[in-house]
Amino acid sequence: MIEYGDAVKVISKERGDAVVITTMTQSGFWGQVSTHKNLDIGIANGMGKASSVGLGVALGRPDRKVIVLDGDGSLLMNLGSLVTVAGQQPANFYHFVFDNGVYAITGGQPVPGHEMVDYAGLARAAGYRNAYSFADVETLATELPGIMAKPGPVLVNIKSKTVLPRGPVDQTWESNKRMPAALRAVRKTLTGS
Repeated sequence: MIEYGDAVKVISKERGDAVVITTMTQSGFWGQVSTHKNLDIGIANGMGKASSVGLGVALGRPDRKVIVLDGDGSLLMNLGSLVTVAGQQPANFYHFVFDNGVYAITGGQPVPGHEMVDYAGLARAAGYRNAYSFADVETLATELPGIMAKPGPVLVNIKSKTVLPRGPVDQTWESNKRMPAALRAVRKTLTGS
C-alpha cells in the first residue's frame, strides 16, 4: 500500500506543465506538493466528476497533458466516464485512481465491492490504451516516467493506504471557494488571456 503523500510526490516529479484536476482527498494532498498552482483545478465537491472535467480540458487543449487525480469511490459514482474517455481516445489524458477502499472524505464508509473491483481492468475493458496498478511506491516511481511518455488515455490505479482527512467539510468548502479562481487561472495560463 502506498501513502498518499508519497504517491503525489512521485506524480509531481513527472507532471511537467500538465493541467492537474483533483477531487476529494486528493485535492488536499496535491495542494501540498504542486509547483504550478495556476494549472490546478480542484473540484472537491464534485465527487465523481474529475474524469469528466479532465476529459473536457484534454479535448480543449490536446497539446497539453492532463492529469486527473481521482478516488475509487468518486470513480464508482461516474463509472461511465471510463467509456466516454475511451471513446474520445485523448492521447494527453492520464487518470490516477487512489484505491483505498473507503469514502475517506465523508468519514471512511467502505466502498462497495472494494475487494473485487479491478480499476485497471475496467479501464482496459472500456478501451483505455493502457492501464496499470501499483501497490508499492518504488515500482510506481520507477515505472511512471515511461507511462507518462505513452499516449493516453492511461489509467494508473494506486493501491493506497486509508487516510481520513481532518475536517472534511472544511476542506470541501475551501476547495469550492477556490474553484472559480482556479478555472480562471488555468484558462489564463493556457490561452494567455
